[in-house]
Amino acid sequence: MNNNEEKLQKVNINWYPGHMAKTKRQIIEDLKLIDVVVQILDARSPKASINPDIAEYVKNKKQVIVLNKYDLADEEQNKKWVNYFKQNGVEAVLVDSNSGKGIEEVIRKIEKVYEEDKENYNDKGRKGKSIRVMVIGIPNVGKSSFINRITKKTSTQVGNKPGVTRQKQWVRVNQNIELLDTPGVLWPKFENEQTALKLAYIGTIKDDILQKTEIAYNLLKYLLEEEKEKVIERYKLTKEQVEYELQNEDRMENENILEIIYMIGRKRGAIMSGGHIDEEKVANIILEEFRSGKLGKITLEKL
Repeated sequence: MNNNEEKLQKVNINWYPGHMAKTKRQIIEDLKLIDVVVQILDARSPKASINPDIAEYVKNKKQVIVLNKYDLADEEQNKKWVNYFKQNGVEAVLVDSNSGKGIEEVIRKIEKVYEEDKENYNDKGRKGKSIRVMVIGIPNVGKSSFINRITKKTSTQVGNKPGVTRQKQWVRVNQNIELLDTPGVLWPKFENEQTALKLAYIGTIKDDILQKTEIAYNLLKYLLEEEKEKVIERYKLTKEQVEYELQNEDRMENENILEIIYMIGRKRGAIMSGGHIDEEKVANIILEEFRSGKLGKITLEKL
């Protein structure tokens, strides 16, 4: 469990396919046509899910931050993150794209942040001009679900716009707003190991790039430090058992965490012939139950 550095080097090699550089260039070009950028972040890990490359290019655009999957994140932390972005001059909205909660609020915020530009266009005789919106977000933050919700899936395409290549299609959200989707874009290197791990926990980095057992081990370690009660409750462990294993000084820390993985495996019947624990099966259980919210409402980046 101590080869994270080697694994993360591998991620840096595989993380940025050639087509992504092309996609990034296209987004930068398209920004010239855009009035408002809607950036989709995962509410459980807002900072880690910001693409630093693209953020640099959109910083001078009017923006609305969508904290998606807020239903999976800690409620108190959700409020703090909304305030954090507000204090930094950006409107932020809590959204659950699966249920549609927060979608109407996003539309209101888009219209609000555009208000100043709207007056300028009116003064220039372009009254009634649609607000052109670009939606950006890294893979697995729920961008497609968000777009399906805000466009109600059946929205008609607006068609080509002057100066836009034929492949680009604008979708009408309402009489005021037209939306341009973008592919999910990654970036070449992580600023640190923790950013990579957080993105692995929420499923942005594919499980076949970093080993599932590696991801689950690190996630469990974090949860035992920050959300111990939720782990104990979900896997029907006892506080005494967990504390005993964590404080065992006769073993290294990674062996202590591994013992708790074995405890979870025994509770869930992840046992192979010979009585050995199926570590990959336990890893799947931990990752699926964190990602689906079965472990509780958890925020990985706390303010």
